[in-house]
Amino acid sequence: MNKRRQRILLFVLLLISVGFIALSVVVHIYPQLSIDLKFSREIQEHQNPFIDTMMYLISTPGYMPESVILVLSTALVFFLFKYKKAAGFVLLTGVSGLVSTIVKALVNRPRPSEDLVRIVLKTTQQSFPSGHMMFYVVFFGFLILLMLQLEGIAKWIKYPIIIISGFLIFTIPVSRIYLGAHWFTDVLGGFLLGVLCLYLLSWLYLRKRADKQEAPVAETK
Repeated sequence: MNKRRQRILLFVLLLISVGFIALSVVVHIYPQLSIDLKFSREIQEHQNPFIDTMMYLISTPGYMPESVILVLSTALVFFLFKYKKAAGFVLLTGVSGLVSTIVKALVNRPRPSEDLVRIVLKTTQQSFPSGHMMFYVVFFGFLILLMLQLEGIAKWIKYPIIIISGFLIFTIPVSRIYLGAHWFTDVLGGFLLGVLCLYLLSWLYLRKRADKQEAPVAETK
């Protein structure tokens, strides 16, 4: 990467960081924002049992213990197929849950209430940032990176994983708002923080791969 691209990347990361910090301060001081209520009412305008089920299914991988099982099982698959470094970094995506929990406690924003929006599924912990949004960006985003970087994985496996991962990343914000679990600014904060964590994780992984390309370990005869 040349110096110009590095400067642009650093500027973008700085902009995201400042944006996340500013957003955290705003929602801490003003827990209820008109823009949040507007987004929630627009997304919840059309409701029926089928949409309720679809939105819940989209959110399911981010709940506990499903998210832990997903991370552990995915790491195990990579490990069994000799992608040991990838397996280790997949495990690190689970740290996003700890990060979001810490930020939630610091900002301490309450969840949307039933007098303002329809609550399809009640949740615990504080509202900002959305842990689901952050986890999806980090876990599924890193999974996309692995599919693009790792050799020896068939295209019929890579492409469906990339498509499904991308679909979940882009639909989870709608799911969380529709279910009444989060405000728009919650999922925006989760996205911004998730991008920062994903960049750090990806940078560490790609830097370690720079010296030696990872590939399945060949069997000795």
